[in-house]
Amino acid sequence: MPRSLRRSLTAVQLAAIVALSAFTAHTLVPDEGRVAELFDDRLYYVLVATAVALTIARAVLVPLHRAAWVALAFAVTSFATAEFVWQALYADVADTPYPSIADAFYLGFYPASYAGLILLFRSRARSLTPGVWADGITAALAVAALGSAVVVETVLDTTEGSRSVVVTNLAYPLGDVLLLSLVVGAFSLTRWQPGRAWLLLGASLAVSALADSVYLYATATGSYREGTLLDAAWPAALLLIAFAAWQDTERPKAVDMRGRALLAVPAACCVIAVGVLLVDHFQRVNLLAVALATLALVGVLARLALTFRENGKLLDLSQQEAVTDLVTGLGNRRRLMADLERMLGDASPERPWLLAIYDLDGFKSYNDTFGHPAGDALLARLGAKLATVPGPGGDVYRLGGDEFCLLAPADAAAAGRLLDASVEALTEHGEGFAVTSSFGAVILPDEAADGSAALRTADGRLYTQKRAKQSSRDRPQELLLQALYEREPEIHSHLHGVAELAQDVGRALGLDDAALDELSRAAMLHDIGKIAIPDQILHKAGPLDDDEWVFVRQHTVVGERILGASPALRPIGRIVRATHERWDGTGYPDGLAGREIPVEARIVFACDAFEAMTADRPYRKAMSEAAALAELERCAGTQFDRQVVTALATALRERSRSAAASSFPDPTTATTPIGTAADWPASR
Repeated sequence: MPRSLRRSLTAVQLAAIVALSAFTAHTLVPDEGRVAELFDDRLYYVLVATAVALTIARAVLVPLHRAAWVALAFAVTSFATAEFVWQALYADVADTPYPSIADAFYLGFYPASYAGLILLFRSRARSLTPGVWADGITAALAVAALGSAVVVETVLDTTEGSRSVVVTNLAYPLGDVLLLSLVVGAFSLTRWQPGRAWLLLGASLAVSALADSVYLYATATGSYREGTLLDAAWPAALLLIAFAAWQDTERPKAVDMRGRALLAVPAACCVIAVGVLLVDHFQRVNLLAVALATLALVGVLARLALTFRENGKLLDLSQQEAVTDLVTGLGNRRRLMADLERMLGDASPERPWLLAIYDLDGFKSYNDTFGHPAGDALLARLGAKLATVPGPGGDVYRLGGDEFCLLAPADAAAAGRLLDASVEALTEHGEGFAVTSSFGAVILPDEAADGSAALRTADGRLYTQKRAKQSSRDRPQELLLQALYEREPEIHSHLHGVAELAQDVGRALGLDDAALDELSRAAMLHDIGKIAIPDQILHKAGPLDDDEWVFVRQHTVVGERILGASPALRPIGRIVRATHERWDGTGYPDGLAGREIPVEARIVFACDAFEAMTADRPYRKAMSEAAALAELERCAGTQFDRQVVTALATALRERSRSAAASSFPDPTTATTPIGTAADWPASR
């Protein structure tokens, strides 16, 4: 909304409040003559016209909920028209006809208001549960019953005359009761957080209903007198609607349903309905009030039934979620233990069962490469494929991480087929990745008498198979290292030194066992690309020239290509490629910077530099460990990761403390450095 329009509206509303306050004060001090004429015949109609102007302006200028406010503007205009018609035609008539033309416009206020309120509430009622709807309807019925018992009953007791007079007199309180019932129902549906617009609308209708009831009673008993406080109620009610119109210019916030008393509304409605019926038992009230009170009680019973049904669904859902893995939708460890104990009670040597536990191979590398969302999607796909394997009577589970489990009825022959099918289901290959599985299996009840023993046995067999695979996977690594040792026999001690130090640094940084394994293998293989470097460059006694450095800087790329030939070593190849990237982005071959560089590569880079500086080379003498560490710290934040250098220093101190009496060099005996880490970035 433009600021200028907002300021104008504020000014108009403040002026209306001041004028209404003046009019109210006038009604409290009886006077006659021109002052009374000024207030009763001038200011009163100015207030009514202001309410009309504000509601029409809201309907025209603000698109939000326009249909609702068009209807409410029509309602306010209809009431205002009745006021002006009354003033023009009947103000000076001694014997005013009843009902009159003005009554038609007065009564036109109710259907238009009802339509507007329904349209206004639709925007907030799309996501309400059946229980909340029941609350709103029951609250509306209870209020309608109370209103009918009090207001309608009073009108019936005091109304005399023709049928048209009785019908007209009843139309006013019935219209007020219906509107108030709708508002109370809306309040209930929003858990009594209706917002400022609805609060003003509710206040308007309450004031209007009270004024209509008092007016009807006063006219029926002949006690009505013009110019009293009652006359301030109708312009006040219209202005409240006008003010509400400009509180509804933005979409309402969602109502927070948490922590609300579910039975508060039904309990209050029950008290009201029972109260009306008790009064009727001792003193008859009108049939409408009795019918509405009865319907309110039916609504309370319906709400209780819905509450029990909703609570039952919530209980079933919580029980289901407690035994279900959220990523795959399979059963979790809790469900497995329950199913396992139940199965062991029915299993026998004649009716054996197969229990198999699976651990995915290559999943960590896939997760690190493609991200956790892709990893979760892969787990869901593999879980769905595994779920098709056991057939009737069996089930599959996800135990956490990348572990799955299968439980199915099977003899020895069927168990073999199930294991083959399950291993196939837990296999997926793609560009740059291969995920397979290892497993451990148990035949029950022959090999285990209870669930815990069965899981321990299967788990032990699983890790026996994983160790065997690890040994097989390490064979390509050993062959490559042997080829490198044949080329450079002296590199053996350097690589082992880098690997041992890298392991200590990785542990200081909190890497898990799988990451430490990859780190150790990458440290051992980080120089494998040197196989492609000519001897005259690799063993040159002096510094390398620019052309020779260009050749040397390709050894990490060559190393990745060599390792990429083995699927088991491809993740190691990606680390090796980055082992000469610098923290500031000036390294090679890809110019990675900061945390773009894999943490394993950052560790190998620093450890390789430390080992290179503390070893003799053909072109310079070794530095002391303290001097080498000082050089690493000097280059931390540019060449090296500062956190890695700090962890390396911690690892060296731990080594020094644990080998204080051994021949491990003391890092506190520094000598003058010969060159710097920047002069020879790790090894060539």
